[in-house]
Amino acid sequence: MSFADIFKDTNDWNEKTIVGFISFAVMIIVMIVDVITGWLGKDLVVNEFIYNSFMFITLGSFGIAGIEKFAGKK
Repeated sequence: MSFADIFKDTNDWNEKTIVGFISFAVMIIVMIVDVITGWLGKDLVVNEFIYNSFMFITLGSFGIAGIEKFAGKK
């Protein structure tokens, strides 16, 4: 499978799940870095708007993928 095949309507990859996982991974990395910098006595400044954007992307991607799984594709 080539990279261009990922974006076709008929493929084995669920793009929404991939985007959701990447967004979730970024959120986890930010949390780990925040804990480490807090332990070192420094303050990690993360704009709340940016963090909430990743949260909405994660919830939206997994939510849409979950609804498609149970509702079926037409």
